[in-house]
Amino acid sequence: MAASSQRNAGTRHALRLVSTKGMDRNTWLQIRKHGIGSSDAAAAVGLNPYQSMLELWLIKTGRDAELPQIDPEDDSQPAFWGTVLEPIVAEHYARKTGRKVRRINAVLQHPDKDKPWMLANIDREIVGCPDVHILECKTAGEFGARLWKDGVPEYIQCQVQHQLAVTGKHAADVCVLLCGQEIRIYRIERDEELIASLIELERQFWRHVETDTPPPTDGSESSARALQCLYPRDNSTTLDCSEDEGLCGDFNELLDLRDQISSLADRESKLKQRIQSAMGESSRAVFAQGSISWKRSKDSTGLDVAKLLTDQPELQQAYPLIKPGSRRFIVNTA
Repeated sequence: MAASSQRNAGTRHALRLVSTKGMDRNTWLQIRKHGIGSSDAAAAVGLNPYQSMLELWLIKTGRDAELPQIDPEDDSQPAFWGTVLEPIVAEHYARKTGRKVRRINAVLQHPDKDKPWMLANIDREIVGCPDVHILECKTAGEFGARLWKDGVPEYIQCQVQHQLAVTGKHAADVCVLLCGQEIRIYRIERDEELIASLIELERQFWRHVETDTPPPTDGSESSARALQCLYPRDNSTTLDCSEDEGLCGDFNELLDLRDQISSLADRESKLKQRIQSAMGESSRAVFAQGSISWKRSKDSTGLDVAKLLTDQPELQQAYPLIKPGSRRFIVNTA
């Protein structure tokens, strides 16, 4: 990368689209629907392990009412603790590095007229330091920490490069708190080639939003949720795909894969039962490549609802529970 390119990138300033000081969460979420924020970047290009392009598209087009909503006050969710611990992570970073950090109470917008959809919220700005200007604070529990074993996960790198693109800054520090007890700090330098690719892929996603055209699915649970939300009901019609070579190919491959999965499941059961037979009453078995635990769980107490309703059928009318139906995907062969 040419030095002049780096200097030019650093001279641009992001636009302050709107101040977030005193703004309630719902208003902030509505503003975010008008563009791709830094935390949306990875999903927009298909690299977010938690959110698909299709689910993000539903949110940006206002079709997310039926999607599971995150309760910011639910302390059983990682997002809650991420918010609670963000200032603590930022404070620890400042103490550990000796750098001064401050909040940016605004939604930022890319200064280029052809990229108004590129938005960003910055956790902290690093001031008085020529080497780095942005601080991104993260927390990860036991499961999420696995994604950090080789450094900053790819989807977080997308987020940070998006921030650097919007702000014109040349470097950011990512400070992550792992499992509530280990702090790590990573430096991410501006990568012009990566940013150019990121912008082009984000632009393609935003065209899906502007044209109200769903992006492709990716096989993830997120895509499955989005499809149920996008098409919650059927209309009792039949779609004839017999002349569509592409879809017929997909159907045939689906049948083949289901046969393979069934065969592998049978083989898995046989192997499992052979090991169980060998273990007998042993609680644990050790092998050259690992171990197996086979222990009895504790007894639990539940409610025999069927017997209760048999003895007191009037309770069914007094306390009805209607569960909304959902579409089932059933494969039938000719």
